[in-house]
Amino acid sequence: MSAITGVGAYAPRFRISSEAFEEAWGQFHAAGVTEKAVPSADEDALTMGSEAAARALEAAATDPSEIDWLAFASSRPPEAEEDPTARLGAMLALSESTTRHVFTGSTRAGTRALWAGLDALEADATTALVVAADAPKGDPDDGVDHAAGAGGAAFVLEREGPAEIVDRAEYAAPYPGTRFRNTDEDETQGLGVTQYDRQAFTETIGGAVAGLEVEPEPDAAAIQAPDGKLPYRAAGAAGVGTDEIRAAATVHELGDLGAASVPLSLASALEDGYDSVLAVSHGSGAGADAMVVEADGNVPVETALEGADPLSYAEYLRQRGVVTTGPPSGGGAYVSVPSWRRSIPQRYRLAAGRCSECGALSFPPEGACDDCGALAEYDPVELAGEGTIEAVTTISQGGAPPEFAEQQAKSGDYAAAIVALETDGGDETVSAPAMGTDADPADFSVGDRIETTIRRIYTQEGVTRYGFKIRPAGE
Repeated sequence: MSAITGVGAYAPRFRISSEAFEEAWGQFHAAGVTEKAVPSADEDALTMGSEAAARALEAAATDPSEIDWLAFASSRPPEAEEDPTARLGAMLALSESTTRHVFTGSTRAGTRALWAGLDALEADATTALVVAADAPKGDPDDGVDHAAGAGGAAFVLEREGPAEIVDRAEYAAPYPGTRFRNTDEDETQGLGVTQYDRQAFTETIGGAVAGLEVEPEPDAAAIQAPDGKLPYRAAGAAGVGTDEIRAAATVHELGDLGAASVPLSLASALEDGYDSVLAVSHGSGAGADAMVVEADGNVPVETALEGADPLSYAEYLRQRGVVTTGPPSGGGAYVSVPSWRRSIPQRYRLAAGRCSECGALSFPPEGACDDCGALAEYDPVELAGEGTIEAVTTISQGGAPPEFAEQQAKSGDYAAAIVALETDGGDETVSAPAMGTDADPADFSVGDRIETTIRRIYTQEGVTRYGFKIRPAGE
């Protein structure tokens, strides 16, 4: 038996409504979706996964060093060929020896990762972290894109806990062409044969549920949701009612979350206190996973799913980079990848240093001490990720360094600040420069409280640089 001991979930702050799409296209092809979450220009599956995972670890009160097995799942990882778990593990301060796995190529990847985590616990792992995050994308006039949302969910798994996964089964049958993305293509597509797609969906979901040894009687059913109607069409195949599906549904407010669809719906159902949840994924090709989760109603859950910023359709295209120009040529500050890598402890985990001569804090911990001038060793001190703005300005269009210009073309003006970052307990601070995110530049003022988050900084030589940015502190 394996159990969920902590849950985290995250969705971007931007939202676009079905009305905005209909106004732009004269129609809307995502039935049952009223609005969807849209990643900002500095977000991708990795940053959203990091947000969800940090919340899961906090909810479970689990030290990152205790994680000995990590999985990351996405149908659209940031790079077609690169292991994102190396960066994700560094962002979360996991051990370098943690076992890591990547799951991709299907919207079923999220439950495939959960499945593998359960297998790992039945073998020799003691604490696993499963992270699923996604942001599907289709052609602008296609139903895939109209439904495509964004978000992530994460689960800490142990051998005992408040939410036990009591049964699981899978099923697969060949249904080529139901949903696919060819090599070197950016948009997901499908053949659009309605009856064929529905048959693939209902057969695989029904087959997976039929394979369960226990007969589920769920209070909520987290069913894969390519749009807001298809999961309800599978109610009979899954042996549940529409009320149970609606109880866990996130598609109506967040859109199609791809590989994160079922994980995030499961997270939502556990947060709402449902005692029995049936989770059934579907991936084109086609296959499905079914899992039965029995909870005691006290599962630790930390989520950030509320949207606060509506977008027009033009703003939506801008965030996606559809209506912006490419990066300017030349003139940017060049930081080599090896140099950037040396600064990862500071950029990911806010690793400062204490001067061994005078005890002053330095960030970054390199060179001569700012206080005493000594070229001494620094003792490592990890900052808390909270602080106060000491100075701030707005970088407007044309004012950004060239390496930031492409992202600024998508996101618009941004705040650049000097912040006093605190140690644990808040008794000491050290100043550091930072870019603002998740708010308009006018929302950052001297004296305001901030918190840090990991985001995309810029891309150079085809390699994305990630690092901390600041946003207004949560309540």
